[in-house]
Amino acid sequence: MKKDRYIYPVIFDDDSDGISVEFPDLPGCFTCGDTEEEALQMAKEALALHLYGLEQENEVIPEPSKLSDIPYKNNKTVVFIEVWMPTFRHEMEA
Repeated sequence: MKKDRYIYPVIFDDDSDGISVEFPDLPGCFTCGDTEEEALQMAKEALALHLYGLEQENEVIPEPSKLSDIPYKNNKTVVFIEVWMPTFRHEMEA
């Protein structure tokens, strides 16, 4: 079932060559950015695109993990990213 709003945890890994972004609940959903702002924007776009693809293929959309269930190490930060799908779907289908 499609939702209008999704919120998923994302791991930001800050390294000397930029910030990599990984969604632990969504295998294959990765992106990166040179700055925190760019990495955050890229994360939102990657999340929306990945979820849109799952919706289009009628795939099961996994439930997001709880913050306490996500293991992470130094140089990594876990935050939650929210996407509003009606706007994204409209852009993709226009």
